[in-house]
Amino acid sequence: MNSILSHIRRSLSLKLSFGILLLAILIFVTSLGVLFMQSRYNIKNVAKERAVSVLNTTMQRVTRYLETVEVATEVNEWLVRERMHPDSLLAFSARIVLFNGNVSGCSITTEPNFFPQYGRYFSAYTIRQGDSLVTVREEEYEYFEKGWYATPRRLGRACWIDPFYDSNEGTLSAKDMIASYCKPLYADDGRLMGVIATDLSLKQLSAVINTEKPYPNAYFVMLGEDGHYYVHPDTTLLVNHTIFGGDGESMSTELIALGHEMTAGETGQSEVTVRGKRCIVSYSRVPGTRWSLALVCPEGDVLKGYYSLTYVILPLLAVGLLLILLFCRSIVAHAIRPISRLLEQSQQIADGSCEERIPHTGREDAVGQLQNSFATMQESLDRHIGDIEQMNAEDERRNKELAEANRLAEEAGRQKTAFIQDVTHQIRTPLNIIMGFAQVFRDSGADMTAEDAVSITDMMKHNVMTLSRMVLMLYDSSDTGTSEEMKCERRDQVPVNQLSRDCIEHTYLHFPRLHVTFDTCVPDSLTIQTNWLYLMRSIRELLYNAAKYSDGENVKLTVSETADRVLFTFEDTGTGIAEEYRELMFEPFTKVNELSEGLGLGLPLSKRHFRNLGGDLVYDSSYTVGCRLIAELPKDN
Repeated sequence: MNSILSHIRRSLSLKLSFGILLLAILIFVTSLGVLFMQSRYNIKNVAKERAVSVLNTTMQRVTRYLETVEVATEVNEWLVRERMHPDSLLAFSARIVLFNGNVSGCSITTEPNFFPQYGRYFSAYTIRQGDSLVTVREEEYEYFEKGWYATPRRLGRACWIDPFYDSNEGTLSAKDMIASYCKPLYADDGRLMGVIATDLSLKQLSAVINTEKPYPNAYFVMLGEDGHYYVHPDTTLLVNHTIFGGDGESMSTELIALGHEMTAGETGQSEVTVRGKRCIVSYSRVPGTRWSLALVCPEGDVLKGYYSLTYVILPLLAVGLLLILLFCRSIVAHAIRPISRLLEQSQQIADGSCEERIPHTGREDAVGQLQNSFATMQESLDRHIGDIEQMNAEDERRNKELAEANRLAEEAGRQKTAFIQDVTHQIRTPLNIIMGFAQVFRDSGADMTAEDAVSITDMMKHNVMTLSRMVLMLYDSSDTGTSEEMKCERRDQVPVNQLSRDCIEHTYLHFPRLHVTFDTCVPDSLTIQTNWLYLMRSIRELLYNAAKYSDGENVKLTVSETADRVLFTFEDTGTGIAEEYRELMFEPFTKVNELSEGLGLGLPLSKRHFRNLGGDLVYDSSYTVGCRLIAELPKDN
């Protein structure tokens, strides 16, 4: 024993090691108590913040899910009101379900005897069954007493109905529990016509809710206005049980208080005992409904890592003290450590790994000079490797440019061939029609009635105009650069209202049955200095496109002005332009449907003309019921 103490006294490294070890033991014991208490507090706070974050994320997901159902109902509601016809109601019911994947069913029901030919009841119902839709006129049953009909009828506004099983006397019934967004249908005179109810499957909603959970055993619960469970991992509690009793927790005052807060629409957090386990519950009202959503996180999951820390901390403490002792003992090897470090780094460089940096040192001894020499050598290697990588990157870039140029050349050739074929087809069709009718006139002109002659003449005239329009667009598309800019010189004083009316009249030559609404916010005396010919061609072409791709009933031209601009707005209620084609719609020879009539030049030429005239033509993506194009021109030039 005396020899050991004598050895410690003579060894500075051992004395420092044991002194630091004794100090470390005192610090470790004192800190551990504080660490455990603070860790538990911090872990629970982090768990609460995490639960709130997950609940908010889930609530946003649920809100978006519900909003898709609401938007599907609101978008089609005005169409249903405008076309209250039995066949139309069946079609609208199927359309709402077909174009909205979140919708599981839709019913459109009318007030008693609304359609006298069908008696007291009429209900158009569509339900999604797997990948198919079933649309029927339901058999007669007293649906006026159902909550999905009576509630919006009583409130006079759209609302969400608590989930229910769709078991009724109708023809069809949903297998799963459903929730309905119901909106009353009012005529222009304020008379109630019926109710449109759009359904979503509670099973799908539950899947959306349970997409993300912060802990393995965490789960979501959704309550109705009266405390009934509508989403719960234990399906035996759904609908028939409430949070206030009937599930083994009827006497839990904490759970009852939580139920009252949730059904009252409150937002907050509580720590309650659920089935014998302490849990952290975060809850909030689902926007736009009378439901409340809660995230239940068992405290055992939250503190699992904390509890396991007890089994780790003691071995870790022993290992830590041993490491401290070894660290102190290793100080004696500090003098040769730089050499070991250099050996490791040089070996890594020899193996091809240059990520590890060798730092420069201020030491002036042989070890310091050796380290600085290695650092300088590594920097030289890095510069050479960087030069090589830059050369490789430049070669790769050039190869990509060559490949892209080759692809563009091939694409240009393909487009040229396709365009020639399309032009040939588009011109040959009206020519064949004209030649065919000319032969009919030649062979049977004397025996032809006046009515047939007028019809054939109109058809020939229409095709001649179509052919003339295509030839003019081909001529315009070939005239680019300086030549076109010279022709687009703005020397004409053009009355905007009169030109718009003339272009509308010209459109009637192509579409005699079309009605174009003209709305102007500028006086008839307003004129702008521009090029009459190119402006006239552009307005005609945009009206032609609107008439061609619309439903033929809602085409509108609006003229308005700003301080220095005149705006021409072209609207229709057709199919519109799909989002993936909007970036290409102004590219020449681009068509959404390759089989459609036309050359794909109308919009590109119109945009080019407006730009050459000092303005522009843009697509308004905020207009969602068809297509809206806005052209602008300067007032003064």
